[in-house]
Order: sequence, then C-alpha cells, then structure tokens
Amino acid sequence: MSLGTIAGFFGGIGLFVVSVFMSTDAPGAFINVPSFVMVVGGTFAAAFISFETKIVLTSFKRSGTIFSAHKEATVSMKEEVGRMVRWGYVVQKNGLQGLESDAAEAIGNDKFLQYGVDLVVTGYTGAEIRAILEDMVASTVTRSKRETDVLVKMAGDSPAFGMIGTLIGLIIMLGNMGGDPSAIGPGMAVALITTLYGVFAARLFFMPFGAKLVARDSIKEFRELLVTEGLVLLAERKSPRYIQDKMNSFVDLTEQFNIDTDMDEK
Repeated sequence: MSLGTIAGFFGGIGLFVVSVFMSTDAPGAFINVPSFVMVVGGTFAAAFISFETKIVLTSFKRSGTIFSAHKEATVSMKEEVGRMVRWGYVVQKNGLQGLESDAAEAIGNDKFLQYGVDLVVTGYTGAEIRAILEDMVASTVTRSKRETDVLVKMAGDSPAFGMIGTLIGLIIMLGNMGGDPSAIGPGMAVALITTLYGVFAARLFFMPFGAKLVARDSIKEFRELLVTEGLVLLAERKSPRYIQDKMNSFVDLTEQFNIDTDMDEK
C-alpha cells in the first residue's frame, strides 16, 4: 500500500467533513443528490465523449492503483546500476550466454528488462538496442499520457459542470422570487453546493490522481532509460568500471554505485 497516498486522500476528506461539522449545526445542508448527479454524471459523460471508451476505462483502472505501492518508486537507482555492473563481470567471464543464465533468476516479472536482456543475448549492437528500447519507452509514455489526459480533462470539467448546476439552481430560484422571499436563501445555498462539489472533485480526486500517475510514469521512464543505457553498455562489452561511471552520471550523488565498496556488500 501507498501509505502517503491513503493518508493524504482520507485526511483531505476528513478535514473537509470536520470543518463542515465545526462550522454549522446543519451539516445535512451540504448533501444534495441532484447537485452530485449533475457534477459526477456530467464529468463522466464528457470524458466518454472526449476519449475512446477503452482509454477512459483504462484511466479509471489505473487511478485505483495509486493506493498501491509503486514498484519503480521503491527500487533504488543504485540497485539498477549495481545490477548492470555485476552483469558486466558476468559477460567478461562467461560471455553473453552467461548473462542469459544469470539474468533469468534476477529479472522476475520485469518484462522491460527481460526484453532488453533478450536483445543483448541475441547479439544486437548497442546502437540497435538503444533505438529499439528508446522507441519502446517513448511509445509507453505516449500511451500513458493519453490515460492521464482523461483525468486532466475531468479535473477541468467538474468545476464547469458545478457552475452549470449553479446556474440551473439560480434560474429556478429567480423564477420563484415572486413567491416566498424566505426561500431565496436556502435556494441560493443549494445552487452553490453544485459548484462546491465540482471544485472538491477536481481538487481532491481528478487532479491529484492524474498528478500521481504522471509522477509515477516519470519515475518509470527514467528507470527504463537508465536500464537501456546499461544494456547498451553490456552489448558493447564495456568494462564493469566504465558501466559504473557511465550509469552513475545519470543518478543522484547519494545513489551512485561504487564497485570498491558496494560489490562487497552483495
């Protein structure tokens, strides 16, 4: 689980609820089903009109994953550099076939790494591997962006539908002004609730969910490009120390791998 995400999400909802109960003796006034239907229904309808159904559904599915721990976020770049350095020694000693047998245990369910190692073992040049894997990373980023664009669109639409609901409420309220003047205040409150729902949905749901997915995609992209660099160096039969120095140039100083000290820890 992503404890930070869960704490932030439910903490935000909790603070809103607590502030409502502290501010009024009638918290039920903040519950209005037609306003909720206007905002949520309109926002979802606009999403399905704007994007293909498959993309929208995939976006919703990915949104649910933000509460789970992100694999790339928990993997240290130092470990990635160290893995390539160790494989550099394997290639020096046993050749590419040695890499194939050694990598089989370490790869696990990492499909990108498995694909990259297969390219190295097949005998592609470093330049060919770089071109193939960078195209793969770029296409993955493009597909992911289409999915996060759905949430960005919904974040912009929900306040707009909230305003539409408010206008509908105002029209109804003004139409009844010739009747009971005491009903104007409650009518205005109901009209404004729709805008509240729209802004709340945008700021606590759609925008944070989209931002989280974008941040995770960025981490994944960097990690895959770093792995690509390591695999290219393995294909070019570079020395382990060169692999270390080249890959360390991409990572933060606090995460740099050191052959002289870190190899002994493994």
